[in-house]
Amino acid sequence: MAKFMVSLPARWEQFLKRLADDHQADLDRVISELCAWAFSNSEIKKQFELWLDAAFPPQGEVADKARAAGEEIAMNEEEKGEESEEESHEHRD
Repeated sequence: MAKFMVSLPARWEQFLKRLADDHQADLDRVISELCAWAFSNSEIKKQFELWLDAAFPPQGEVADKARAAGEEIAMNEEEKGEESEEESHEHRD
């Protein structure tokens, strides 16, 4: 099993430490078992992956979304320009 350094929010660290102490278990083992339990269910794994993708999009996806947003803004500006050009032609007629 691999060892990882994990920073927990203070309230969760206190909660998990208290539980580990109450059960005379090592905090690292409690966290390891918690992860094993949480990811033993394939549906929970899928939900976690969806949450992770939304919270921390894969590297290429962030660039793709930014590019798509830029393209959409450019298209909207182009449409507005065409509409105002049409309106100015209508006013002349």
